[in-house]
Amino acid sequence: ALSTWHIDYVLWADLMLISPATVNTIAKIANGFADNALTTLVTALRSPLIVAPAADVDMYKNKITQENIKRIESFGNYIVYAEEGELASGLVGEGRLADINKIIDSVELVLSGYTKDLTGKKILVSAGPTYEDIDPVRYLGNRSSGKMGFALAKAAFLRGADVTVISGPSNEIPYPEINLKKIRSTQNMFTAVKNELQKNDILIMAAAVADYKPAKTLNKKIKKGIKVPDIKLTGTKDILSSLNSKGKTIVGFALETDNELVNAKKKLNQKNLDMIILNSLKEKGTGFESDTNKVTILRKRGKAVKLPLLSKFQVANKILNEINSL
Repeated sequence: ALSTWHIDYVLWADLMLISPATVNTIAKIANGFADNALTTLVTALRSPLIVAPAADVDMYKNKITQENIKRIESFGNYIVYAEEGELASGLVGEGRLADINKIIDSVELVLSGYTKDLTGKKILVSAGPTYEDIDPVRYLGNRSSGKMGFALAKAAFLRGADVTVISGPSNEIPYPEINLKKIRSTQNMFTAVKNELQKNDILIMAAAVADYKPAKTLNKKIKKGIKVPDIKLTGTKDILSSLNSKGKTIVGFALETDNELVNAKKKLNQKNLDMIILNSLKEKGTGFESDTNKVTILRKRGKAVKLPLLSKFQVANKILNEINSL
């Protein structure tokens, strides 16, 4: 009916997103005004509400605006906070509309039933491969893209955590608020993780760390010749076994091609982990470089949780649920 159009829409909607939300609209929502179509819809809304503010820096940072944003959030609504950057006025500062990919991820997060339940948590995530140099041109590496680690970092951030990512070479891009530290080798990874661990509550070791490295790194490129050179390998540092992780929640990953559960449980116990995520390469759409994954979550106590094939973002949220329940 024309007279109850706002009721018809809110009954139809699974979620309402206001993007960009102006300072004026934010003030009206925070104080229950229903003097236009948009605010009338909000007052009648039954489904979740996501608000993505955008304003010039002084308008956004104004104490009244910040109080209104916090008030909207306190009602159980989800806020995608504005980012820093160049603004319409030409000024640079906080107030730019959040990146569209972050907003879309937030919609998926809220529609999936998640909230900012990790607020106050500090989470350290390792991601991507490590490269071990043979000479100035060549290296030993693996096919890890970093997608799983970055999905964990993004999901944790959207759920309210303070997130740091230590990443090997990867094309993945984190949200600007995520603290990114780039490394190359396993030794670099160990040093970075060791330095950051005490600042965090949880370590999720999702990186595909190299197990071996050349015993000697050459200063000059190996020339192509008649004889194929022999490259002697030596083991890399076992990061998880070398950390002082007392008082921290430590989550590892295992990628196995045979005796999967047995080998993953062995790693869980030998490295004194709180949880391990078992990856498999046996099924299509799993493992390296894919946007989906199928994992089994193992804890020291309790039954294994076997997940179906899901997007890595959804897998990340399932893993975070399990971590949050430890």
